[in-house]
Amino acid sequence: MQISDLPYPDPGVPDARSGSRFLLWLGRNQIGGQFRSFAWGLLHFSSVMGLAFAVGYAVQAVVDRDGGRLALAGGFLALAGAAIALGDTMLHRTAVTNWITAAARVQQLLARKTAELGSALTRRVAAGEVVAVSTGDVEKIGWFVEALSRFLAAAMTVVLVCVALAVYQPALALVVVIGVPVLALGVIPLLPRATKLADVQREKAGRATELAADTVAGLRVLRGIGGEELFLTRYREASQEVRRAAVRSARMWAWISAVQVLLPGLLLVAVIWYGIGLVRDGRIQVGELVTVYSAVMLLMYPLRHFEEIAMAYSFSRPSARRAARVLSIERSMDGSGKLEHTAPEGDLYDPVTGLLAPAGRLTAVVCGDPDEAGRLAERLGGHPSLDEPVASVRLGGIPLDELPLASARAAVLVQDKDPVLLSGTLSELLDVPASGKVTPEEALAAAECADVLEALTQAALDEDPMQAPITERGRSLSGGQRQRLALARSLVTDPEVLVLDEPTSAVDSHTEARISDGLRALRQGRTTVVLTSSPLLLDRAERVVLVHDGEVAAVGLHRDLVHNEPRYRAIVTRETEEEQAAEAAYAQTYAHETYAHETYETEESA
Repeated sequence: MQISDLPYPDPGVPDARSGSRFLLWLGRNQIGGQFRSFAWGLLHFSSVMGLAFAVGYAVQAVVDRDGGRLALAGGFLALAGAAIALGDTMLHRTAVTNWITAAARVQQLLARKTAELGSALTRRVAAGEVVAVSTGDVEKIGWFVEALSRFLAAAMTVVLVCVALAVYQPALALVVVIGVPVLALGVIPLLPRATKLADVQREKAGRATELAADTVAGLRVLRGIGGEELFLTRYREASQEVRRAAVRSARMWAWISAVQVLLPGLLLVAVIWYGIGLVRDGRIQVGELVTVYSAVMLLMYPLRHFEEIAMAYSFSRPSARRAARVLSIERSMDGSGKLEHTAPEGDLYDPVTGLLAPAGRLTAVVCGDPDEAGRLAERLGGHPSLDEPVASVRLGGIPLDELPLASARAAVLVQDKDPVLLSGTLSELLDVPASGKVTPEEALAAAECADVLEALTQAALDEDPMQAPITERGRSLSGGQRQRLALARSLVTDPEVLVLDEPTSAVDSHTEARISDGLRALRQGRTTVVLTSSPLLLDRAERVVLVHDGEVAAVGLHRDLVHNEPRYRAIVTRETEEEQAAEAAYAQTYAHETYAHETYETEESA
C-alpha cells in the first residue's frame, strides 16, 4: 500500500483485545511495507558500518605506504557513501509510508466504528476520548509501526558487525562482543519505570483532552449557568497534572539518554586501552585498531534505535490501548445481519416497553423522564444502552438485529433532540440518501423553514438560499432554525420509519402548530414516531402512548388521555403535585356536594 492508494478499500477487522495485540495486528497487515523498510534500513546501516573498514584499510595503507590499497580504500569509501545516500533516502520514504498508512488504517477503523455505532458511541465512550484517539493517539501508533522495521534493521546490523569483527580481529573483537550487549541491554532496567511514567502522562493528557473537548462542546450551556470559570479551573488543574507528569517522564528518559552516552564512552575507552596494548605487543596492526575503534563508534548510530523503539512502544502502547477500547465496542444487539437484502415493513414494536407504533400512522410518545425518552429513541433505532436489556426492536415482526446494519439504518431513521448540522451549503445538507419521493422544497415547507431560507438568501452571493453557506454545527443560525433544518433533512430521507425526539422544542407555539400539520401531511401513510410532551404535536397524533417507569401505561388520543389519565395530564400540562392534589380534592368535594344536593332533592320530592 502506497500513500497515493489511500484510503484502504477495506481496513480489515482489528484485533482489539489489547493495545499490544492491536499494534501486532497493524504490523502484520503492513508486512510488505515493513519488509521494504527493513531491507533499505539494512543497506543503509551496513553501508555506514562499512566506513569503519574503509577508514581502517586506508590508515593501514598509509602506514605501509601502499598507494594502490589507498586508492582501493578511496573507491570503497565512495561506494559506501553512495549506498548510504540511497539507503537513507529509500528508508525514509518507506518508513514515512508505513507511518502514514498505519495512521490512515487506524483512522478508517475509527471512522467505520463511529458510523456503525452512531450517537451510541458517545454514550459509551467520552467524546473527548474519541477526539484524542483520532488525533494524537493515531500519530503515536503510526510512529511505533514505522520504527519497528528500522529497529529490526539496526539490530540485524549490530549482530552482523559483531560477527564480522570476531572474524576480522578475534583478540580485540572480544571486548566489543562483550560490550555491545551491555550497551543494548543496559537501559532495560530503567524501561519499566520510564514506561510507567509515560503511561501516566498519556492517561493524564487524555483526560485533559476529554475535559477540554467536553467543555468546548458545552460552552454555551456553561456560560448560561455560570459554570465557565468552574470548568476552566478544572482544566487548569488537569493541565498542571499533565505538565508535572511530563516533567517526571522527561527526567526518566534523560537518565536513559545519559546511560546511552556513558556506556558507549566506557566501551570506547576500553577498546582504545586494550587495543594500544595489542599494537605495542605487535599482535595487531594500527589499521586494525582504527577499524575496530571506528566500528564501535559507528555502532552508536544503529544502537540509538534501541532507545527509539523503547520510547515508541512506551508512548504508543497507551494510545493503542485507547484505540482498542473504542474499536472493541460492539452494538448491544448482535448485528449479525442474518436476513440479507430484506426491506421490512409493518408495525414497529419495542418489547422492552411494550410500545407499538402501527404502520403508516403518526404515533406520539410521552415520557415523564427526558433521559428515558432519549434511550427509547436510540433503542428504536437499534442502539440500546449497555445497561438496558438486550431485546431487539421488531419492524414488521423482523428483529432489527437480524438485519444488515445498512438495511436497519435505511429502514429506521432516528433524529435525536440535538441533531448536528455539518458545514457546507443548504443543498449539500439536504443531499442525503433518500427515496426520492420527497423533494427538498416539500421538506423545507413542511418544516416551516421559510424564514430560514430568507436569512440564507441574504447570506448567499447569488441570492440562492440552496447555495448559501452554513457554518459548522449551524452556529450562524438560531436554535429553532437549526432544529427545523435538521427536521427537513430527516423528511427528505423519507425512511420507512422516522423517529423524532423533541423535534419542535426550540420553536414557538405558532410555528410548532404549522410544523405539526406539515409533518402529518407529508408523512401520510408512513410510520412516524414522535417523542414529545407538546400538546400541539400530541393533538395531531393518530395515536398517543404514555410510557411510565419504563413501560406503556396508557394508549389513546390526546384529548381523552388529558381527561382520564392523571399522569399523562401532569406531564403535558406541567401540573405540580400540589396542583394535582388540589384538583383531586376539589373533584372529591364537588362529588360530595352533588351527591348531597341530589339526595336532598329526592327527599323533597318524596
